[in-house]
Amino acid sequence: MTQSCYHSHPTLFGLVLATIALLSPAMAEEPKQSDYYTITSIPAPKGAVVEGGAIELLPDGKVAVCTRRGQIWTIENAFSHPEKPAKWTLFAEYLHEPLGLAWKDGWLYAVQRPEVTRMKDEDGDGRADVFETVNDDWGINGNYHEYTFGSRFDKDGYLWTTLCLTGSFTADSLFRGWILRINEKGEMIPTASGVRSPGGIGFNPEGDVFYTDNQGAWNGSSSLKWARPGSFQGNPNGNIWYEYAEAKAGDRPVDPPYTEEGSRMVTEREKIEQLVPPAVVLPHAKVGNSPTVIEPDLSDGKFGPFAGQVFVGEQTHSKINRVFLEKVNGLYQGAVFHFLEGFESGNIAVRLSEDGVLFTSGSNRGWGARGGKNFNFERVNWTGKVPFEIREMRALPDGFELTFTKPLDKTSAVDPSFSMKAYTYIYQKAYGSPEVDPVDPKVTVASVAEDGMSLKLNVEPMTKGHVHELSANGLKTSDGGHGLLHKEAYYTLNEIPK
Repeated sequence: MTQSCYHSHPTLFGLVLATIALLSPAMAEEPKQSDYYTITSIPAPKGAVVEGGAIELLPDGKVAVCTRRGQIWTIENAFSHPEKPAKWTLFAEYLHEPLGLAWKDGWLYAVQRPEVTRMKDEDGDGRADVFETVNDDWGINGNYHEYTFGSRFDKDGYLWTTLCLTGSFTADSLFRGWILRINEKGEMIPTASGVRSPGGIGFNPEGDVFYTDNQGAWNGSSSLKWARPGSFQGNPNGNIWYEYAEAKAGDRPVDPPYTEEGSRMVTEREKIEQLVPPAVVLPHAKVGNSPTVIEPDLSDGKFGPFAGQVFVGEQTHSKINRVFLEKVNGLYQGAVFHFLEGFESGNIAVRLSEDGVLFTSGSNRGWGARGGKNFNFERVNWTGKVPFEIREMRALPDGFELTFTKPLDKTSAVDPSFSMKAYTYIYQKAYGSPEVDPVDPKVTVASVAEDGMSLKLNVEPMTKGHVHELSANGLKTSDGGHGLLHKEAYYTLNEIPK
């Protein structure tokens, strides 16, 4: 019967085929990540296990990567591979799980579990032959969880380290659960307490220091935290070491409540003077499970339209997230957005050059990673095409202002294009937290800029201390009607602007 129908209406059938033919190119052109950013795998030497813990760019154009297995490799032609094949050289080995690299004044500094070490190649054979201990004023005891992460040097010449607890609930070795600074003389300054399980430490473009902490005790979800000197970051287990801090980190904070029902961060920060809330909560499972390194975009637009923001590695989801930060009433807060995914292993190290080339490396050992491979070393290049994204999400007294990377179709900027929910987490000694205290704000479009590059949303109510999860499913570009490449944003509202 179907066959007879087609023969009975040849004109109708032809119109259907013609319509499909016209639609197919448009459907094929639906934007995807690879239109904007390409990922190139740079294979390791045969037999090498490059579980990257940190990456540094060297002044001779080579790229250095340290591995969880205790090696440091330098890579020639990393920027041009495969046109010019990458050449790997073993620079150093037998280190103790280095998770930080920094270049300064002819020395390559590595942050190992027990110390900061600096090394150099004096005879020019490509391999380090001078090793010096810079500082080792903290403890380890062999526990698997006592990782030590390191930054590059800050604008004042300090190298920052952040020390995981012993396991998840104790600080059995000196200064476990702390953030430390090492000055140019090699002296250690205890700087902040309250750390649980960091995955990396780095800077925003202004030079302030941030680290990532993972979901667990006193951390309802993973988050990006501001490492303000003298601050308490929320986990009290390492506070036993205040007597050894020589008052450099200030007074010991009051302990948070050890009650079965727990509390809320927004409540306890009013009681604990030194407590600094997470700048940006990274909602568990929604944007990732194990955040790692922090890398600022200082490329001045050479890596796309996100200059001045920060990228955050994600080990479990094998991806990199993007974070917009702003300071409101003296505290950092902001929004996290999905950015890049599809890497071969779990991203631990991320390094972006000023020329706009990004390198990443990582591992799936200890925590499984979606990428599927045991380790990776990959390069990301921007194609020059601009994706349609929410670039910024700024807090207003009565809502949020969104800015975009491309002009939007103003007819799509209507109330049904947006939805929002808000929630927080229990601040408690137990491991993690579900989303609690849900709120369903009403979202309305207040105004749209004439150029289509921004709009303002009224949000009722704005809830201090909550994550405001925005979906913008209906927005379209003005030049082709495509939707956002990533439609979700997660804003942590520590303070409501006055």
